[in-house]
Amino acid sequence: MDWKENILHGGEEIAAMLKEVKRIAVIGIKMEENQPAYYVPNYLKSAGFTVIPVPVYYPDATEILGETVYRNLTDIHGEIDLVNIFRRSADVPKHLDDILEKRPKAVWMQSGIRNDDVAESLAKEGIKVVQNLCLMVEHRALAR
Repeated sequence: MDWKENILHGGEEIAAMLKEVKRIAVIGIKMEENQPAYYVPNYLKSAGFTVIPVPVYYPDATEILGETVYRNLTDIHGEIDLVNIFRRSADVPKHLDDILEKRPKAVWMQSGIRNDDVAESLAKEGIKVVQNLCLMVEHRALAR
């Protein structure tokens, strides 16, 4: 299989991938309700997904959205279906080793976030990748 097939662009590819998702780790989750890095994971939780917060900031936080906070992906017990990233594009490579170690089925970089080098590395390892799209917007569109 060509690794480029693991780079998803929309529609049916994303719909098929999301059908397999139950547990979502959110890197860069925030605590301010007006921030996308808060209200998107909150939406996902309300849509029935298990959301696992992995904040970059808030060193004293032990819970976000009523869920236990983890400081990195590798501390999370069990499988992760999807890693949802809320970091600047330039900061995404900092998480590559942890993502590869945890081996989620997919990685989703939110709107405005794109790192082609990381996407290629993940895709070559068989991990599906979405870049520069909002998971909430795409999920809502599929739910119609």
